[in-house]
Amino acid sequence: MGRIHSVESFGTLDGPGIRYVLFLQGCPLRCVYCHNPDSWCAMGGQEIGSVDVVRDILRYKNFIKNGWVTLSGGEPLMQPDFTASIIEGCHRHNLHTAIDTSGAVSLLLCRKAVETADLLLLDIKAADDKLFMKITGHSINNTLEILAERERLGKPVWIRHVLVPELTLDDKQLHALGEMLRHYSCIERLELLPFHKMGEFKWDEMKQPYTLREIQPPQPAQVEHARALLRGFGLPVK
Repeated sequence: MGRIHSVESFGTLDGPGIRYVLFLQGCPLRCVYCHNPDSWCAMGGQEIGSVDVVRDILRYKNFIKNGWVTLSGGEPLMQPDFTASIIEGCHRHNLHTAIDTSGAVSLLLCRKAVETADLLLLDIKAADDKLFMKITGHSINNTLEILAERERLGKPVWIRHVLVPELTLDDKQLHALGEMLRHYSCIERLELLPFHKMGEFKWDEMKQPYTLREIQPPQPAQVEHARALLRGFGLPVK
């Protein structure tokens, strides 16, 4: 059994093709720009078994046949056994699986899920550990451990990185990210995601202090500059 936050049956932003995206409940990070703070609480959401999840996925098989399934959150690796069980169920039906994760959970706890997922969408909040800590409240160590494991296995990773003015949208920080990532052959894609404010209202509803209220989304020219900078490190930037 596990706990889920919500489902998107026609997702186009979380992996290749059209995908069934399952958002799991619970996250150990407290990212300052999180757009799903309502997914933080591990005891929230709906309790359901992995067999029922796979059964629901199969209802959409004709619609998602060019993509398949992504487990997102929250943080899916916070429920490692539940996540691994869903992946196994999907594989029995030849469904491609992806995990969208921050890598916040120790590999010792989630190795099976990390190793069996067909694709890992790894959200790297910052290359600098101090900035990573400022953004999330945690260290980058678990994230790098999971990336190293995928590299060892030779299994594909898509890196995702949010561009936040006054935090990560900074040439020094982007250079550090490029230097860190350029050595990994498992990285098939680097997605730069402009910061947005669509989840700000949830922080207000939850009466949580939102520290980025005065920060505006980056301009297109700033995003293109970041893309060009990281392409200079030979990275597959999208």
